[in-house]
Amino acid sequence: MYAIGDIHGRLDLFRALADAIEQNDKDRGQAETQIIVLGDLIDRGPDSAGVLEAVRSWQAQRTVHVLAGNHEEMFLQSIDDIETFRHFLRFGGDETVLSYPVDKLAFEQADLEEAHEMMRTAIPEADVEFIRGFEHYREIGDYLFVHAGIRPGEPVMEQRIEDLHWIRGPFLEHLDDFGHIVVHGHSIREKPEIRRNRIGIDTGAFMSGRLTALGLEGTERWLIETEQREGEISVSVTPA
Repeated sequence: MYAIGDIHGRLDLFRALADAIEQNDKDRGQAETQIIVLGDLIDRGPDSAGVLEAVRSWQAQRTVHVLAGNHEEMFLQSIDDIETFRHFLRFGGDETVLSYPVDKLAFEQADLEEAHEMMRTAIPEADVEFIRGFEHYREIGDYLFVHAGIRPGEPVMEQRIEDLHWIRGPFLEHLDDFGHIVVHGHSIREKPEIRRNRIGIDTGAFMSGRLTALGLEGTERWLIETEQREGEISVSVTPA
């Protein structure tokens, strides 16, 4: 089982990480492997459209569960709501729009209504529907996979989607058991954050140039990371 942190449009890092996961899975021997992408596939990085296509293609080849993050939530709301679109642009949504066939200069010079129409015209309905189909969480064994986290003390089935996509403080500061080990993204750290009750693997790919995946099998845990340095992408596999 593998979980992948926030990709944020870094198609280059994601492709390298997917290849590394395939090789790692092959090296470990035959198994019914599941992969969970923890949300925030889009925004901020340069090729959100490419990431969506790559994840969709991978999903057609093996079991890949894709979770919705707060950026996917804003994307879907911004399709029909121009005020949400305004906020979407401020949180890196402009990079998502420009990853589609949109003239950059025209988009930058457009007023809000014009830019909104350019987005609605350029993004295929197939991509919108793909994102609409993302899951909000996934439970596998002792682990709960979610984008941001959960509200302590509330059963998984009663969690608010807003918390699953956005929560930070109450979740990150909670030291007691959640009922599962929660594997999450959303809150950027320089290195993966491994606690007894949660594991955070958002290493800020769009700004750090480092994308992280967590491997899990029985009691074993390991990290696979792709990192861009001086134009080259390296791969590392280390115990977690």
